[in-house]
Order: sequence, then structure tokens, then C-alpha cells
Amino acid sequence: MTDRPTTLGALARSPWGQAPLRGRSVRDELRGNLLARLQGGRPLFEGIVGYEHTVLPQVANAILARHDFILLGTRGQAKSRLLRAMVEFLDEAIPVVAGSETHDDPFHPISRGARDLIAEAGDDTPIAWRAREDRFVEKLATPDVTIADIIGDVDPIKAARGGHALGSELTMHYGLLPRANRGIFAINELPDLAGKIQVGLFNVMQEGDVQIKGYPIRLPLDVMMVFTANPEDYTARGKIITPLKDRIGSEIRTHAPRRLEHGIAITRQEAWTARGAVRVVVPDFIEELIERIAFEARLDKRVDKRAGVSQRLPIALAEVVLSNAERRALADGVDATAARIGDIYAALPAITGKLELEYEGELQGADAVAGDLIRRAAFGVVDDRLHEGELDAVVTWFDEGGALKVGDEEQVGIAYAAFKAVPGLTELLERAEMATGGDQALMVSACEVVLEALVAGQRISRAEEGGWQRMKVSRRRREE
Repeated sequence: MTDRPTTLGALARSPWGQAPLRGRSVRDELRGNLLARLQGGRPLFEGIVGYEHTVLPQVANAILARHDFILLGTRGQAKSRLLRAMVEFLDEAIPVVAGSETHDDPFHPISRGARDLIAEAGDDTPIAWRAREDRFVEKLATPDVTIADIIGDVDPIKAARGGHALGSELTMHYGLLPRANRGIFAINELPDLAGKIQVGLFNVMQEGDVQIKGYPIRLPLDVMMVFTANPEDYTARGKIITPLKDRIGSEIRTHAPRRLEHGIAITRQEAWTARGAVRVVVPDFIEELIERIAFEARLDKRVDKRAGVSQRLPIALAEVVLSNAERRALADGVDATAARIGDIYAALPAITGKLELEYEGELQGADAVAGDLIRRAAFGVVDDRLHEGELDAVVTWFDEGGALKVGDEEQVGIAYAAFKAVPGLTELLERAEMATGGDQALMVSACEVVLEALVAGQRISRAEEGGWQRMKVSRRRREE
């Protein structure tokens, strides 16, 4: 609507003063706009990948049912992002009584100040317009949050200046929840919120009653309340009180990406890859390797399953891999390169900092666990692209005494010449379309991943001084 009314009288004569817009609650607004999007066949949530058949239908159902809801999931599962995306289901702007702290509906004001203003000014009451982006209020729950932060408090200065009694509504300083009136109020990590604050939320959700410093206030807020929580936090730091949990209409479980391509798409979307110093090509098999590390970690018994493995692991890893490739290219004096397995090993801090280890993992050490995850991920990448037995000739070359001394930061030309010496290796990778001989940087990257996969399969070993060599154990022991 281009010409928006600026007074109550003009608003009453506009479509906003007629059904169905007049007096429409925020839950009905969300429901109506979601229905329109469903009927139009448009995507519900832009930028949310991997939840199309699991979480998103459940969120849509909760909105259609006009439920408050909670998203339960471990770190890095787009819970906060999903809540913020709900803003798209709000109207572009709504009319409010100008100057109202609680953004009152001009036809159904709830605050004393707005009611008094309308009673005094009538049709000349000034109207302001509140954009959808301003109608999402978010709070991270921490143990130091007070009832005054969420609900409000008595303001003695207001009382003194206005000559009001302390129990008057005109003396109240409203907290975040009343200021979210006619919008969405989101609380992240709900179990961290003190029990007495949760009781206050419950009372608002159930009755619309608020008691501030012992003074009862009737505040029938029009607000959609949404929450996030990590189930592991229920015992680690706090819990959701039973009466509040019972009033939350829907409990929706989020999850880590279940398909590799979903994880890769998320990492591409979120990782900072637009670098300007040098051109770094990230081959598809390196992208897959990075993502597989997170998938392997989620299955590894040395990694704490309760804490989970955040999607931030492959995102951070991809960014550090690019950074190391940039640094390596600048050191070599070239303006373009391809990401390599050595760049992934150089990015170990991006892996170890994201893993919570069980006792066995702690004994082995985070670096050892991360290195093992990289090798297993490389094995998975190669296993998807090459058939069984295709690398036997390469392994035989190593068994017969062949060895490669190629450091992680070896210059591309030198590394390429070394890999060409392994019979059939580069030709095999060309047939598998992992690389072409015309792009030496890409071929070097592919060769290193293949050799790392052979290390993971215990068919060759990595030399401590750099490079690869035959296994220093008997074939019989390898088979065992």
C-alpha cells in the first residue's frame, strides 16, 4: 500500500480499518501470509537447506495451527536462522499508535498511554507504520536475565515527573516482551533462563497478566513466542519448567544435514570464499572431502554424540583451507592455485576446536582424531569415484620400492612431475574425470587425495618427512 494513512480517522476509512485487516492478530497474519505462499507454490524459507521434508513442514504446521513452538537441536543446526526467517511471513508494515512503547493496534490499544491519547485526540490520533523487520525481537537467554529485562519494571522517575502513583501503568518501563507486541518474540537457549522468568512467560502466554513489583497489570499482548534449546543443556545448565513446556504448542527437532549434497550446499552458501588476493580453485572432490569430515565425525565413537558436530565445522574448515591455499600461492609467486590435501591438514585448528571428545578421543588427542577423520573422508571420496582394483597398479609400484617425497607445500610443477612417475596414476584420474593433465594444480590435488585414501585403507603409508611410501609392515599383517 503506497499511500499510508497518518491519522486514526483516515486509517478507519482505509482497507486497514476494514475486515479482514482490522483487528487481525499476529498469529492470523502469519497464518494468512503462509497460506498465500503455499498457494503460490513459492519456497517457504529461503536459504534453509536440508529441512525440506523434515523440519520445514513441521514449522509450517505450527504456524498454521497458530502455535508457539520450540526448536530443539544441537549447535549449528540453523535454529536461530529459521526463526529469523519467519519475518517474511509478516506484512510489509502495520499501523501503530505513534509513540506507543507497545506498538498498540489503533483499534485495540492495550497500553494506558495509547488509550489516553486516542480518547483525547480521537480521529486525529497520529498513526505510525512499523516495518516487518522491526517486529522480530530476539533475546539470548542467560542466567543474569531479570524479569525487568523481559517483562518490565516500575520507573520511579516517571512516577515523580508525572505525579503518578507507583502502581499506575503510566509509571511502567516495559521490557522486551511488551515491546514485541504485535510481532514475534524469540528466546534462544531457553533452558538458560531462570525458572522465575520462565514462570513470568508462562503467565503472559496463559492469562495475559503481568505483576511488576507486586502491582498487577492486565496486558493482553498480541505476540507469537518462539524458542530454541539444545537438549543437552537440560541437564548441563538448566531446564524448561513443566508448565511452560506444556503451553508451548509444538516441539520441533532439528538435525544435522542427512545427505552429503545438502551439507556441501550449506557450506557453499555460508563459507566466505570470495577472496581477492589469488584465485583458488576448490575442486568438487575437495569440497566433498571437507564435508565428509563432519559426517565422519558424527559417526566416530571418539566424538561426543550428545554435543553433536556443528555444521560450522565444514564452514570454518573451508575458509581456512582457502586461506592456506592463498598463503601457499603467494609464497610460490603464482596468482592461481587449487586447494590440496595439505591445506586441509593445515586447517586442523578449524576441526579440533569444533569437536567434543569422549574419553578415548581425549587419550588419543584432538589432532590425531582429526587426522584420522581427514584420511577416512579421503577414502570415502575416492571410493565413490574409483572402482575396486583400479589402484592396484599404484599400490604395486609402492610395494616394489617406489616412494614419493612430496611435501604438503611442494610447488605444483615439482609435485606434478613426481606424480607422473607413478605408473598409470594420472591417466586413471583423467579417466575418472577427477582432473586433466592440462591443469597441473588440479591433477596434483587429485593425486594427493587418492594417495591419502590409500593411506586410510592401509595400503601405503605417509612418510614422516613428507610424501608417501610402501607400508612398513608385512602384507599378512595388513590383511589382518
